[in-house]
Amino acid sequence: MNNQPNSITFSLIGAGHIGERHALQMARCGRLVAVADILPEKASRLAARYGARAYPSAEALLAAAPSDVVAVCTPNYLHAPQSILALEAGSHVLCEKPMCLSSTDAEAMIAAAARANRHLFVVKQNRFNPPIRLLRQLIAERQLGRIHSFQVNAIWNRPPAYYKDSPWHGQKDKDGGILFTQFSHFVDLLPWLLGDVAEVRSFRDNFQLRGLVDGEDTGAAILRMTSGAIGTLQYTVGSYAANMEGSLLVLGEKGTVRIGGQYLNELDYFRVDGIAAPVLPLTRPANEYGFYQGSMSNHDKVYDELVKALRGEPYDLPSAAEAARTVALIQMILTASSGPDHPIDGHDNPTLPL
Repeated sequence: MNNQPNSITFSLIGAGHIGERHALQMARCGRLVAVADILPEKASRLAARYGARAYPSAEALLAAAPSDVVAVCTPNYLHAPQSILALEAGSHVLCEKPMCLSSTDAEAMIAAAARANRHLFVVKQNRFNPPIRLLRQLIAERQLGRIHSFQVNAIWNRPPAYYKDSPWHGQKDKDGGILFTQFSHFVDLLPWLLGDVAEVRSFRDNFQLRGLVDGEDTGAAILRMTSGAIGTLQYTVGSYAANMEGSLLVLGEKGTVRIGGQYLNELDYFRVDGIAAPVLPLTRPANEYGFYQGSMSNHDKVYDELVKALRGEPYDLPSAAEAARTVALIQMILTASSGPDHPIDGHDNPTLPL
């Protein structure tokens, strides 16, 4: 790869809402040369905006338009096969969340990257939220002392139209459920901030979206970390009319910190021994997707770090192994619970392989 500014070539698989955000950053950091989508008009429209070529499939793009980096921005169930194809074609890969829908697929993706000697990154943009960065630093420097407990609330809204208007949302074999599609960013932060998970108990049900969502629309889990800390994860897409909250509370022997807002973007409470509450940079607005909102818009930071990685410089992006850990933890929560698609007999309590 040529390391001169703007020399990096990018290809984009998936020209939907999130693909458009990637295209903007690709044009900022290099050149977008190819766009693929199974809807030709979407690929052509986005490609024309950036002077790129449009293709009707990932396979056609990878055969005709080699590039330094391929971003995979397609439905969840396609992430693994399309990332592997791109790696085998010789490109580095930036895959949107979730990495994939099973640990088996995660292992296959990591193995493909190793064989190809290429980077495989997964987008985890909430790690760049200023309050999250602050909490990470406090924990790393042991400013909070021993962590005793934590609480994660992911209380969002996805209306019936979100599922009715989509050929894949709500289908377990295609989107994996709401922990994968909406809340994998929240799950990712738990081991990243608090270490490995030792044990999980959880419950799930579908209260409002039966017939539209194969699995749950609401769930709750109690987790014990290997450090001994215990905490809860409450998640739902059943908040009335709008996203309500995306929060993380951490309680330690020398401090309590709560990050709130709708998207883990506000420092709600800060009381730490010997440290004054900091003034943090303003956060960006959430990703807008028409009648609903997603997580914070930090893709610019993701791409800045990606460029550093490609240039052989120190970078700050999660490894593929970290992304695989998120997949494993979601599977652990799902299989350790009763729910609309997984009755439990009281003895099903897997341990997370890390």
